[in-house]
Amino acid sequence: MLSYKSRDEVPEQEKWNLTDIYSDVSFWEQEYQQVAQMAEKLKQFDGNITDGKSLYQYLKLREELSLVFGKVYAYAMLKVDENTKETSSQAYLDRAKQLSVQVSAATSFFMPYLLSLDEKTLKGYIVAEEKLKYFEEDLFDAFRYKPHVLTKEQEAVLSQLGEALSAPSSTFGMINNADIKFGEVTNEDGKKVELTRGMYSKLIEDENREKRLEAYKAYYQPYLQLKNTIASTLSAAIKNNVTTARLREYSSALEKGLFGDKVPKQVYENLIATTKEKISPMHRYSKIRKEKLGLEELHQYDLSVPLVSGVKQEIPYEEAFETMCKALAPLGPEYIEILKTFKNKRYMDVRETPGKRSGAYNLGVYGVHPYILLNHQDDLDSLFTLVHECGHGVHSWLSSKHQPQITAHYSIFVAEVASTVNEVLLINYLLKNEKDEAVRQHLLNHWIDQFKGTFFTQVMFAEFELKTHELAEQGQPLNVEVFNQIYENLFREYNGDEIVFDEEVKYGWSRIPHFYRPFYVYKYATGYASAIHLATKILDGDQKTLTAYLEFLKSGSSDYPLELLKKTGVDLTTPEPIENALKKFTELIEEFSKL
Repeated sequence: MLSYKSRDEVPEQEKWNLTDIYSDVSFWEQEYQQVAQMAEKLKQFDGNITDGKSLYQYLKLREELSLVFGKVYAYAMLKVDENTKETSSQAYLDRAKQLSVQVSAATSFFMPYLLSLDEKTLKGYIVAEEKLKYFEEDLFDAFRYKPHVLTKEQEAVLSQLGEALSAPSSTFGMINNADIKFGEVTNEDGKKVELTRGMYSKLIEDENREKRLEAYKAYYQPYLQLKNTIASTLSAAIKNNVTTARLREYSSALEKGLFGDKVPKQVYENLIATTKEKISPMHRYSKIRKEKLGLEELHQYDLSVPLVSGVKQEIPYEEAFETMCKALAPLGPEYIEILKTFKNKRYMDVRETPGKRSGAYNLGVYGVHPYILLNHQDDLDSLFTLVHECGHGVHSWLSSKHQPQITAHYSIFVAEVASTVNEVLLINYLLKNEKDEAVRQHLLNHWIDQFKGTFFTQVMFAEFELKTHELAEQGQPLNVEVFNQIYENLFREYNGDEIVFDEEVKYGWSRIPHFYRPFYVYKYATGYASAIHLATKILDGDQKTLTAYLEFLKSGSSDYPLELLKKTGVDLTTPEPIENALKKFTELIEEFSKL
């Protein structure tokens, strides 16, 4: 595995090219000022939208601002994520966040104004100014929010508080990415070195149990040391969300979280209830894992080690990319050509370097192209991450190409479908083309673990979010002890009685960034269930499903997410997609237990 001491050592071809956004930072500065000026112009529309023409002029200018600001913010964020310790980049991002608050304040009058109109007046404006047809659907969708919009003055105050309300998330981000120092582990030369996230993902899968335990303790060490600080940031984030939901007169924070996607709360509740009802295969898997590893006691640090020894695969980045292209061939030649463009034109940042943001993501920049952050470790997990993020990337690319700006950005709800279809196609390709029985067992084991992480763990996280928000709504305290108790109970419920609990287990909540983006993680699970349905049909050669799926990738947010999925044949308002996914998991456990 390649290891780099600084970003300068990484080959140019494996670093994203931010000059596609701005060839020089002076252009960033120019557009920053341009957005500030546009925001001032938007503010002048307050009290001056009196007919169809002035309404169109406001909306057109706001969309133009959105395009430019999207680039300003993306550039600053991507620069910070290259190296979170670089203070000059952080300064640009801080300014971009301040600009966001300025824009929000300048436009805060509009929603109360729009919702003060009756539908007849708005329709009259659209008849009088035909260019408003472009905005018509969005305008009428806004009427759904009528019960949840405050007065003009209240909206202005709330928008001014935007930066303060996002402070818990920003604080946790700085703790988790820039300041955190993990404990030490023993390297191959017998020397003590500081653990990195990349090293941890390797060591926690090591066949040597002592190494796993050492890495586990070193990884959790800072989270235990900072438990009160992190509990404070998470508690503040949850309370901010609950308070905002209450101010906007939602019946609950959950309702507020689901409202934008027009998802009934039954989808969320059904996901949790159906999963828990059919949780026994997960418990059975814990038992198989304990037996296969020959352990008297199964601990959390035993849950990631592959159960088939001696087949740990090293997959260099170039090979991983080629494998991805072959695995995703059922999606058609156009899809593969787009992937090759991503690599050749440097849309991806591949390697882990000191200070670089951890994890992986795709960021679609409308008017430019997607950017993908990786921390590639030349292993099977990294191959899956590459395939996953490229699923998001192609979704962004196709939606931007086939949709106007107003509907190009797809909802997070449907995002995980595109990434997970790719993962299912990959594992099927690998299993189909592998002749070595031990490697096949290893892949099957890997798929089960992927399923567990992407589906069961996310449902468990979703329930943790629901329970903590409900406590906050009841005015109950949220602190280390409360978070620990909820997390430990859920971990036991989902993973079964085979696991012996170390002190670290109950602190699992303290390391999850998604908890600062409320009611988001459940979409991984619904997306995974939807993806299994679609990928299975595509692999069966169902041309109708493939055509519908590719249309789905081009659809952006041209319809509500549940409706977009229904067009592909997936209906999440019924338990069927969840039950089908759980049935697939049961089959995998059956097959693996026979092996």
